Amino acid sequence: MKKIFQLTLISLFMFSFTGVSSATNGDQLIGIGPVSRAMGGVGIAAPQDAISAVFANPAAMCFGSYCPGSQFIFAGTVFMPNTRTRVTADAAGLDTGWQDSESDMYLIPAIGISTPIYRQFRFGLAAYGVSGLGVDYRDKFDLNPMTPEIDDVYTNLQVMKFASSLSYLINPNFSVGAALHANYGALDLQAGTSTGFSVGAQLGALYKSGPISVGVVYVTPQKINHENVADFDEDGSADDLELESPQSIGFGVAYEAIPGVLLVETDAKWLNWADADGYKDFDWTNQWVYAIGVQYKPVPALALRAGFNYGKNPVEDHDGWDGTTFESVQGKQVSRFNYEVLRIAGFPAIVEKHLTAGIGYKVSQNVLINLGYMHAFKNTIKEDGTYFGMPASVSASLKENSIDFGITWTF
Repeated sequence: MKKIFQLTLISLFMFSFTGVSSATNGDQLIGIGPVSRAMGGVGIAAPQDAISAVFANPAAMCFGSYCPGSQFIFAGTVFMPNTRTRVTADAAGLDTGWQDSESDMYLIPAIGISTPIYRQFRFGLAAYGVSGLGVDYRDKFDLNPMTPEIDDVYTNLQVMKFASSLSYLINPNFSVGAALHANYGALDLQAGTSTGFSVGAQLGALYKSGPISVGVVYVTPQKINHENVADFDEDGSADDLELESPQSIGFGVAYEAIPGVLLVETDAKWLNWADADGYKDFDWTNQWVYAIGVQYKPVPALALRAGFNYGKNPVEDHDGWDGTTFESVQGKQVSRFNYEVLRIAGFPAIVEKHLTAGIGYKVSQNVLINLGYMHAFKNTIKEDGTYFGMPASVSASLKENSIDFGITWTF
């Protein structure tokens, strides 16, 4: 246990110097760690390492190659989004052309620990960047007195999660688990960074019979209040914005077709964006996410992985808006033109299809190295409306690449 606490303190210290910004399934990562991400983000039924178990389903800590011992993982993701936007308003003589966001590379760290504590109980701890998004179009648009709201579009949302988990093996085939989540969020909409905290819970269960595993997990909604982030109603004072990580329900099924050699896993997850504060104000719809992952070990020391993840874009298309009307955002009246620019150009969490691959190699009896790659295919959203009776539009496109790496120590 002393080793566990030393590793935890060192890793949390490293986290204090790191930020995160991303967008995949909405504004949440498809998975945590290079193993899960290389397999399309699966892990509810058969996570292959401790960090995947703590993130995807705490009950799964009772089953895995690291049992009955302990495992520590340090991982990172180099996340590379490519975001573009275009805004037009004929009444203002405005056409920005397609502009590229300057926010195009982020480092997302993650650590995970799982260890036995007493009989059938296991303890897990993880810290990771779980969600975020952002664009930087400052100095990208032509200034126009009639449209000052789009002169400097800049958004940056970051959410770091700390999860402490406990699992219990009820019998050799069935386990349950729970995790306490503590979230640290930072939001900057050009009025300065506002930070906040929230807590929540995750509950899971897993049943394993021979080569088949079935898992289920539920995560509670987790709300952070960001104070003084923007003057939404333009009354001269900064307003607050509550952003709530949505409740979610996930299901997973895994089949070990060849024991120790070939594993196939599928997950389905429902994200309740439509009832989450902040996201419902910007008209995000509920999202089903489907993932499939495969792991093949031609020799015991080598693992080859691939996966696919799909989640329909949750950002609703608002064709036909009138830019001179107003929209309510948490009690504040926002001009419709500003509203559409912010939700489409400022928060373009619109990618849907993700293709993943990876490799793992056991360099010694206790040390493994894992690498992964993800490509999120380009998706575009375009809204047409009017501004002072003349045509106007807001468009955004997003594609993503990421490289994942990790070192695993089993002891």
